[in-house]
Amino acid sequence: MDKMRMESVDITDQNIEKIGALFPNVITEAKDENGKLTKAINFELLKQQLSKEIVDGDEVYEFTWVGKKAAIVEANKPIRKTLRPCKKESVNWDTTENLYIEGDNLEVLKLLQESYLGKVKMIYIDPPYNTGNDFIYEDDFSITREDYDENSGAIDEYGDRLFRNTDSNGRFHSDWCSMIYSRMTLARNLLEKDGILFVSIDDNEQENLKRICDEIFGEDNFITQFIWRRSGTGGLRGVFPITTHEYILAYSKHKTAITQKWMAPYSESSSKAFNNSDQNGAFKTQALYLTSLKQTPGQSYYIELPDGTYARPPEGIGSWRYIEDTYKKELASGKILFKESKNSPLITKEGKHAAYNIYTKQYIDSDGSNPASILPEDVVKQTRAARAELKHLFGQDIFDYAKPTNLIKFLIEMANIENDSIILDFFSGSGTTAHSIMQLNAEDSGSRKYILVQLPEKNDESSAVYKAGFKNICEIGKERIRRAAKKIHEEHPDAKFDDGFRVLKVDESNMTDVYYSADSYDQNMLNQLESNIKSDRTDLDLLFGCLLEWGLPLSMPYVSEDIEGCKVHTYNDGDLIACFDNDIPEHVIKEIAKRKPLRAVFRDSGFKGSPEKINVGETFKLLSPDTRVKII
Repeated sequence: MDKMRMESVDITDQNIEKIGALFPNVITEAKDENGKLTKAINFELLKQQLSKEIVDGDEVYEFTWVGKKAAIVEANKPIRKTLRPCKKESVNWDTTENLYIEGDNLEVLKLLQESYLGKVKMIYIDPPYNTGNDFIYEDDFSITREDYDENSGAIDEYGDRLFRNTDSNGRFHSDWCSMIYSRMTLARNLLEKDGILFVSIDDNEQENLKRICDEIFGEDNFITQFIWRRSGTGGLRGVFPITTHEYILAYSKHKTAITQKWMAPYSESSSKAFNNSDQNGAFKTQALYLTSLKQTPGQSYYIELPDGTYARPPEGIGSWRYIEDTYKKELASGKILFKESKNSPLITKEGKHAAYNIYTKQYIDSDGSNPASILPEDVVKQTRAARAELKHLFGQDIFDYAKPTNLIKFLIEMANIENDSIILDFFSGSGTTAHSIMQLNAEDSGSRKYILVQLPEKNDESSAVYKAGFKNICEIGKERIRRAAKKIHEEHPDAKFDDGFRVLKVDESNMTDVYYSADSYDQNMLNQLESNIKSDRTDLDLLFGCLLEWGLPLSMPYVSEDIEGCKVHTYNDGDLIACFDNDIPEHVIKEIAKRKPLRAVFRDSGFKGSPEKINVGETFKLLSPDTRVKII
């Protein structure tokens, strides 16, 4: 039930709505006298609409919105955050190469810039669609805290990072564009040179998303826009057509660097066409002669038939599928098939209809044809299949908008993502991407790795999923991966795949903050500053903070050992050795140096004073001169 307005109407707003009804293209967004975004009129464009002559003014092709410059600044702004390991929520912590990261994905993408720069082969994301009732990420630059407190549907338990972006909000498109722009900018940095981005989206922001991606990735790196049928038929209510599809935009980091052919996995219906077989496997036949081709001398040569006659396409009508050199190669490889035919369209040298027709063999395990932009429904499935997958795992409806695993598997296979590649999903939701990768690895013995990122959005306390014990989306995602792994093992008992994941959580820096001038200190403050590391941080917290600092992957193995009373951590066989103890003896420093690590890290309080710190440097110069040594 709507509330009464209890104030007079805003005539200006009414006039803007009336003008917008006549000229929708002149409606824009602008800041009012209080700095808030509201609907406004582009008066220059309105003048042109009302003039028969060209109105003076500069014209430029651009795509912009209120907050775009701030979004660019935000993408480049450093943060004082870290990723803290959570072993108790992880699976196979010591051996897995998969990561599940909880936190704001903008912050996570910033933290991953060093460790995964240019190392991700594929990114798939399914961001909020901005339908007028979706929560989107609230970034610092988007609106003021006062505005935020007034209109957000925030989840304060997790840092007030979400708000409901309703279509009545004057910032409706601007907020969404700013949110996605900064994240896309950072995501591109993580892709390999021939890496691929897939983004699911619907009609509400499809146009804006494509223009943002064109700007960040470059129009030349746009691959295509796939169409995925999410549901079956339309409905019985309403006036207009029911939208039953969504889009998946595909971009590359550098399109010219892609050498592997994109191949569409065969659908159930298309597989039925491979109903012949020989020593090379199942195949289907395709006519060598095509009436749809323009006849050229290079593709209308004579071919010898089994009865000794020679035939070619009719004069002026159609051509062979191949040029002559290609035909000879196909013939030599056994891929040409001659079939007797009473109605052959081919003409012999004598001007008669040939007694044979000619076909090529296409094997089911061959490269096949390039994929179509409309995804095959019987392969990728629909939303109801995703709901059924989750219900089978959890025993109840648990997530409304997940994508089916078949869809993600299809994208991975289609783009020929290698078996040892890293795949990133930073709007991971219920964990479909992880489920899909494990399933595909079990089927083809792959070793693809995933990095999932998800804000721990709180579930509605009245929902069945909350009452079932899942307080936020991350708890659903992690449990789904556990249950999916168990199910895949049951279905593929001999398969070996990485069924674990390391859980990491965004938190404030491991280091203490100092905000006081010298004359503000008292004795109590000085006691607090005896260590520059926060008191609640463990050795593992510090180790992973160093990995981010050094730009090392977060999924490598490590060992922790006791060396004469000091705990020493060796990461990935010597990529880094760290000791965070206090008052480290000289002989322990020498033992670490003798192992010749690439990097070594100690805490500032690990030494009694400056002379001991200087000795550390001298020890490494002598025993391991190539080691880079740092102190935190």
